[in-house]
Amino acid sequence: MQQADVIRVFIGFDQRETVAYHVLAHSIMARSSRPTSITPLALPQLASVFTRERNSLQSTEFAFTRFLVPYLCNYEGWAIFMDCDMLVLDDIAKLWAMRDDRYAVIVAKHNYTPKTEEKFLGQKQTAYEKKNWSSVMLMNCAKCKTLTPDYVNTASGLELHRFQWLKDESEIGEFSVRWNFLVNEYDPVPISQIANLHYTLGGPYFKGYEDCDYADKWFKEYYAMIYADKRQ
Repeated sequence: MQQADVIRVFIGFDQRETVAYHVLAHSIMARSSRPTSITPLALPQLASVFTRERNSLQSTEFAFTRFLVPYLCNYEGWAIFMDCDMLVLDDIAKLWAMRDDRYAVIVAKHNYTPKTEEKFLGQKQTAYEKKNWSSVMLMNCAKCKTLTPDYVNTASGLELHRFQWLKDESEIGEFSVRWNFLVNEYDPVPISQIANLHYTLGGPYFKGYEDCDYADKWFKEYYAMIYADKRQ
């Protein structure tokens, strides 16, 4: 099987959200119609290339490691990056089919102002241009060669998350926000309109967020994962 036949997914990993990583991975595998590889971006496994000190503003361990995905793919082919606080409700192959060689990255181009000043675990909510664009990325690795380990280790957070490492915005394609639906930031819509739930303010696995919008969908996936007989 050629590499291009496999959907490559990289998921941000934070030790405080281990259960979120596994539930997201389960939701992808349970619905994918094509062979799919899933790789966690766990800090201990990246220690030889990721040497950046933690920034006081970053809310997760993978705030910057996501930008190592093209390097980890040897700057070849395409890959998908996703934050771990998500739940895929549709076939990931549909997102994969949106690859377009005109672009270096393809994202959901959110245009919103955060509703809160604080999110999970008391983290400060930081507002900036292109916020959450980088939380799901289709990455054309050959066109992301600026993202060397040295650059990822030294560039500012805004440079990275605002895609200032690209020539200009013409290199950024767009897919629907249904593939990066911001829970409790966007008003609820019928679940049939959502392909990927993003619990960006805090997932149901955190105390105080057990009753957030669409929490029942996350718990249903969690129980489907841990019980062999699929009890709900």
